[in-house]
Amino acid sequence: MITKKERRIKIKHRIRKKINGTANRPRLTVFRSNKGIYVQAVNDLEGKTIVSASSKGITEGTKSEIAAKVGEAVAKKCIEAGITEVVFDRNGYLFHGRVKALADGARNGGLKF
Repeated sequence: MITKKERRIKIKHRIRKKINGTANRPRLTVFRSNKGIYVQAVNDLEGKTIVSASSKGITEGTKSEIAAKVGEAVAKKCIEAGITEVVFDRNGYLFHGRVKALADGARNGGLKF
């Protein structure tokens, strides 16, 4: 029987075959744990993280509200770094709940997907 983690990894590999981040349009990848949420903009051609943000230090609100704040924070950092367009990588997670809240926060912050 396949576990939840193995299922997510299979989905992740299927997604990564199709999307790729460049310097002009990096990949915005999400990692979700039980306690926090982390996001980073990655240039896959060089294999480097351009900007990142996490929920560390944000304690006000529900998990979804915190995820939206992280999305806005990464959008602000991306715009300061000169990035306006990204490719969203949900990293095998379903696009609802905290992942959707983070994406909506990044859009509200000014990023284009």
